[in-house]
Amino acid sequence: MTPGHTKNATAPALAALAALFADETRAACLLALLDGRAWTAGELARHAGVAASTASEHLGKLVAGGLLTEERQGRHRYVRLADARVAQLVEDLTAHAAPDAAAGPRTLRESSTRSALARGRTCYDHLAGQLGIAITGAMTRRGLLRQDTGFALTDQGLGWYGELGIELVRTGRRPLARACLDWTERRPHLAGIAGAALCRHALDAGWCERIGSQRAVRVTAAGSREFAAHLGADWAAASPGAATP
Repeated sequence: MTPGHTKNATAPALAALAALFADETRAACLLALLDGRAWTAGELARHAGVAASTASEHLGKLVAGGLLTEERQGRHRYVRLADARVAQLVEDLTAHAAPDAAAGPRTLRESSTRSALARGRTCYDHLAGQLGIAITGAMTRRGLLRQDTGFALTDQGLGWYGELGIELVRTGRRPLARACLDWTERRPHLAGIAGAALCRHALDAGWCERIGSQRAVRVTAAGSREFAAHLGADWAAASPGAATP
């Protein structure tokens, strides 16, 4: 250490946090949990392609490090991301570390998965991919959302949520609306309380449905009509491959 200088007290904590991400198995588990759901240790072991004992060891480190929370139901141990801040951290890091698109997928299955995730997916508790970008763009063009000084719902936007019967419950310090950098589109989509509430409504009302076992979602035929009705032609022009009636 240079004479006359003291070590930054935050450095050890930052190094410890970085170390939690510096393992491919732990990274795979964190990415899987971005779907916002609770997974069992066995499910994550199969997803990451490791033995159950190996997955359990890694999950223990993530829980101890504050990135995951766990709960037990009978013989099963479930884990999920600790909170929205952890999800944002994982997604932000993914945006910086996303595979080079020019390299291309290695297998047909990888290609199909990557395409599905790019079209639409959940990013913890809000919508992302082309779907999230299309919704964000349409909301902005229709004056429901402002992006000029950071993401913020307008008065018209607040009324729009009310008309849809979507309650915006403010809890803790989570912002009502914030920008989340989309790692496939490299543009921001809507997150925060408003993004989570809209995603929850879209899934509960059947506007969107999950596909496969990961984070991919698609717009249903009914959802395509509802989004068009509430977001107009702006949505129809930009929406990714929605189901047809």
